[in-house]
Amino acid sequence: MEHQTPSSDGRVAKQPRVIVVLERACLETGKVGSEHVLLNSDDHGNFLRKHQRDPAAFRPDILHQSMLMLLDSPLNKAGLLKLFVRTEKGVLIEVSPQIRIPRTFRRFCGLMTQLLFKLSIRASNGPHKLLKVVKNPVIDHLPPNCRLVSLSYGGRLVSLPQYVPALPQDVPIVFVAGAMAHGSVSPEYPVDETISISEYPLSAAAALARLCTAFENHIGIL
Repeated sequence: MEHQTPSSDGRVAKQPRVIVVLERACLETGKVGSEHVLLNSDDHGNFLRKHQRDPAAFRPDILHQSMLMLLDSPLNKAGLLKLFVRTEKGVLIEVSPQIRIPRTFRRFCGLMTQLLFKLSIRASNGPHKLLKVVKNPVIDHLPPNCRLVSLSYGGRLVSLPQYVPALPQDVPIVFVAGAMAHGSVSPEYPVDETISISEYPLSAAAALARLCTAFENHIGIL
């Protein structure tokens, strides 16, 4: 079921059917040499080890892959997806469905570094903010009647083609997923249930692709 409300110009605007919160994303900047950069394990391993940090934990590429998959999905293009990102350090980012994330990792790192310093990224052709840092907690930015579901390999195993049609059709569903290399997500807010969507461990991007496809098939988005 699509949620629709009249917009200011009289057209009908769709409300998100699915809201995704990517938790524990590795977005941390550091001054390497003379420039501030988004730290990652491939380019800054020596710098991280010098500062007693584990390079394996610095994987912003996981967030890059996940954001590309979500924002490129037909579910997002249909106006039925909303995305929030929360970093390992607790910075909460609201993502506009209209943003076009850079395809290359280097440009993605540049964009995220700019965001963490400026706290917002505006569209080049107007005042609309494509990315913005917002106040915690994330629960304050979610619809009051939404259903919260955490994705975890250790959760209750479900078949998405059966699970999605059985969800409430009149409220948005919020899915919480991890965007880190290791470990699990323990949200600071209560979730209604924790599910696993495969009998195999999946990367964040693969799990989110499955999720979007299941909703697209159920809603009838081609």
